[in-house]
Amino acid sequence: MFGNNDYIRFDWAIKRILRDKANFDVLEGLMTVLIGRRVVIMEILESEGNQDSREDKYNRVDVKARMDNGELVIVEVQLASETSFLQRILFGTSKAVVEQASIGRGYEDIKKVYSINVLYFNFGNGNDYAYHGQTVFRGMNDKESCLTFNDREQKFVDNSMHYAVASENVLPEYFLLRVNQFNEVAKTPIEEWMAYLKSGFIRDDTSTPGLQEARVKLNYMRMSKEEKNAYEDYIVSVHAAKDVYQTARNEGRAEGIAEGIAAGRAEERLANARSLMEHGVPMNVIMDSLHLLPAEVEKLTNESKL
Repeated sequence: MFGNNDYIRFDWAIKRILRDKANFDVLEGLMTVLIGRRVVIMEILESEGNQDSREDKYNRVDVKARMDNGELVIVEVQLASETSFLQRILFGTSKAVVEQASIGRGYEDIKKVYSINVLYFNFGNGNDYAYHGQTVFRGMNDKESCLTFNDREQKFVDNSMHYAVASENVLPEYFLLRVNQFNEVAKTPIEEWMAYLKSGFIRDDTSTPGLQEARVKLNYMRMSKEEKNAYEDYIVSVHAAKDVYQTARNEGRAEGIAEGIAAGRAEERLANARSLMEHGVPMNVIMDSLHLLPAEVEKLTNESKL
C-alpha cells in the first residue's frame, strides 16, 4: 500500500507527530518559508487540539506554538467547508492575543500572532493558491497611503536573540494555503510545500526548510507497526467521508452534506453526522469534518446506545 518514498499526510502528522519537540523542525520549516525569516519553536502551547482523544473536546486549533522571540503561531488544517471559517480564525487569533494579557502585565507585553491555515476545500475566489493578509491603516482621503510607525512605536527587543527587531505592527497576520488550487511544478520553497500538502510528494534533493527533515521523520516506512495501522485507518476514514459527501451532493439529499455544513445549521449537522455514522465513518473524523459541538457529540453518542 505504501512504499519507501511515501510520506505521511500533513493533516495526520500535525495531530500526532509534529507536536513532539524532536520534530519541531518540520513545522519550523513551513513557518520559515511563510513568515520570511528563520523560525525556532520554543514550545507547543495548550490548545483545543491538544487532546489525546479527539472525542474529548471540539477541535479548533491543531497547533499553537511559541517562537523564540515570544511571538505565537497558530497552525490549522481544515478538511471540510465551514460557513463561519473567517470568523473562526479571527476568534483563534483574538483568543491567543487575550490569553497573553494577565493581571499586572501591560499591553506592551503582547506579542504578534500568526495564523497559518491549510485548506483542503474550495474557499474564496482567486487565481492564487496561497494568500497572506495583514491589517493595515489606509488613508481615508487619498486611498493610497498607509500609516507607518516610528522606532518607538514599532521596536521591541528580542531578548532571546539579543537584538532589536523592528516590526511593522503587532497586529495578527493570516496565511491561507488553498491546497486544491495548487497545480504548479514545484520550483520555489512555497511551491514545494504546497506539493507536499497536496500529494505528499517531496523531492529527493530538496533543500526547502522543513521538507528535508520531513523526508526522514514523516516517512511511512519508518513508523512502528502500531503507527502504520493507525495511519492506514485514518486514510481509509478520510476517503470514506469524502465518498459519502460526494454521494450526498450527487443525490441532492438535504442540499448535500457540503451545503449543510456551509449552512451551519445544527439540525443539518446532526443529520449529516448520522448519515456518516451509518456509513461506518469513525466519530473522530465526523467531529473534525462537521465541527460538532460537545452537546451534539453527546446527543449522537446517546442515540447510538439506544
